[in-house]
Amino acid sequence: MDNSMPVVSKIFCSSTLTTLMIRRRPTVVNGGGFVVTDLGNNVVFIVDGCGILGSKGELLVKDGDGEPILFISRKGGIIQALSTWNKWNGYSMDYQGKKKLIFSLSDPKSCIAKGAPIRIHIEPKRHCKNWDFEISGSFADRNCTITDCTGTIVGQMGKTEQIGTNDFYHVVVQSGCDKAFIIGAMAVLDNIHGESTRC
Repeated sequence: MDNSMPVVSKIFCSSTLTTLMIRRRPTVVNGGGFVVTDLGNNVVFIVDGCGILGSKGELLVKDGDGEPILFISRKGGIIQALSTWNKWNGYSMDYQGKKKLIFSLSDPKSCIAKGAPIRIHIEPKRHCKNWDFEISGSFADRNCTITDCTGTIVGQMGKTEQIGTNDFYHVVVQSGCDKAFIIGAMAVLDNIHGESTRC
């Protein structure tokens, strides 16, 4: 039985639990962003932010070969400016560069809503009523969890203790879950907290 949950693509779903190592790149050297490797130190994903793309609020997730697979942008406009939430849209990219909306992420921007979980909606709509995934915990402390709408943990971020710096951390992705989607969510969190993907 196939229990994979593709968001970006089924090719990024593994049948086993996967640990991904994330290493931030310095903005001054190569435009920032971060590199994601497996435990064998093979590059699995590369995330570029505005240091390379040249536009604030835009992120690009590429596979290990450097092919773009996910484009993420922060929504703007008057309605967004008046909202108490920031909204980010994630688009899958095919080999011709065409984009298709696959998820939207909302994070609270007011002091009153700080500490509220970040919600992710998948397109097309799934069986969940209000949201499909929720991120809770502290990204700044490298301690946050992504759960689905049933409360099942799909991704867990943690510090890489032997390194002792926030420039290196890891994400454990449960079997059947889309690793590219989880890394896309990590890229948005990185940008929200003003880290390596933001200029």
